[in-house]
Amino acid sequence: MTTALRDFIKNPTPAELELVARYGAQPEDARRERAFLAFAETGLPHRRMEAWKWTDFKAALKTLDAPAAASAKDPLPHDGALVFRFTPNGFDAPANMPDGIRMVEQPGMQAFPGAEDVPLGALAAALSGGGKRPATLTFEITSGDLPRLHFVFKGSGQASFARIVFLIRSGASLNLSESYLGGAGLTSAVFEFDLEQDAALNRAIFQRGGADEALAVTGIAHLGANAEMTQTTLSFGAKVARMETRVVHQASGAKLNLNAAYLSGKGFHADITTNVRHGAPSCVTRQLTKGAVLDGGTGVFQGKFFVPRKTGQHTDADMQHQALLLEDGAQVFAKPELEIYADDVECAHGNTCGALDDAQMFYLRQRGIPENQARALLTEAFIAEALGKADESVREVMLAEAQNWLSS
Repeated sequence: MTTALRDFIKNPTPAELELVARYGAQPEDARRERAFLAFAETGLPHRRMEAWKWTDFKAALKTLDAPAAASAKDPLPHDGALVFRFTPNGFDAPANMPDGIRMVEQPGMQAFPGAEDVPLGALAAALSGGGKRPATLTFEITSGDLPRLHFVFKGSGQASFARIVFLIRSGASLNLSESYLGGAGLTSAVFEFDLEQDAALNRAIFQRGGADEALAVTGIAHLGANAEMTQTTLSFGAKVARMETRVVHQASGAKLNLNAAYLSGKGFHADITTNVRHGAPSCVTRQLTKGAVLDGGTGVFQGKFFVPRKTGQHTDADMQHQALLLEDGAQVFAKPELEIYADDVECAHGNTCGALDDAQMFYLRQRGIPENQARALLTEAFIAEALGKADESVREVMLAEAQNWLSS
C-alpha cells in the first residue's frame, strides 16, 4: 500500500515521502485510505493549483523537521475554561466533563466527506491518531450554559495532526477558542461543526508560528435553521500558514459572521481562505477581513460566496477585505468572489489595499507622537474592527497581541 501511494504522488518530495510513511504506520482502514488518497491525488498543495497559487506548501515544506524555535506562549486565558492540549506526540483532556458535554475519543477513523476539496484537512483526518492521540475527538453539546472549551496546539516535533468534530444540538451553544502556537515542522488540524436548529457557536482562533514552520487549520461547518455562527481569527502567519473555513447554510434563517485579521512580518506568510455556500433561502453572511503587512511579509485573502439559483433566494451577504501595506516590499494577494445564480438576493463585496493615510499620520506627528507609535496607533484602530465580535473572554487579549506586534 505504501509503495502504491508513494508512486501516486508525482515526483514526491522528502516531506511527502515521510507523510506516506506515517500513513503506512496507521492501522488499515477504508475511510482512512480514502482521506489519504484525496491528499495523495495532489500531494502537498502547490502554486499550480488555482486555490493554492499564493500559498505553496510543497515549495515551503521540503522535509519534515522539528523547528529550532520553541512554541510561543499561549496568550488566551485558561481560567474558567476546559483546556485540551495537543502535541506532536500526545493529547491531554480534562478528566471530567460537565453536564451538557459528551466527549468520545474515537480510536478509529470516521468518514470524512468532501475530502477532495480540502487536501490538508484530508491529511489531518488520515494521520490523526496513534499513541495517546484519538483518531477522531467528537463532542456532543446539549446545553447553552457551559464553560469555554479551549484547544492548545504546541510542542516540539516533526508533525502534528488532529481531527475534532462537534455536534451542537438544537438550542445549545458553544464558546470555543483555539491557540496554534508552533513547535512542529507541520501542523494540520481539521475542525468540523454541525449546528442544529437554533444552535449557536462562537469560535476564536489565535495563530502564531515560526519562520520555519508550516501550518494549516481547516474548519468545516453546516448550519441548520436559525443557527448562528460567529468566528474571529487572528493570524500572525508562519513560513506558510493557511486558515481555511468552509461553511454551508443548510436551512433557512442561518446567520454567519466570519471575521479575521492577519499581521505578517518579514519572512511570514498568512493566508485567510473562506468558502460559503448559501444552500437555503433567507440566510445571512457578514464577512470582514483586515490585514497589515510589513516588508518581506505576505498576506493572502481568498473568499467566495456561492448562491444557487433555487435554494439561494433571499440571500443577504456581504464580504469585505481591507489591507494595509505598511512598508515597501510588503505583499498582499486578494481574490474575493461572488458566484450568484439566484435573482432575488442582496450580495456585495469590497477589496482595498493601500498605505496608511498621510493626513492622519501628519495629524499625529504634529502632536508630538513618534512615527512608529503613530503608525501603530492607526493600524491598531484599523485592525480592531475585525476582532470586535470575538467573545469577551478572549477579545481584549487578542487586541493586546495585535497591539504588541504593531508596537514591536
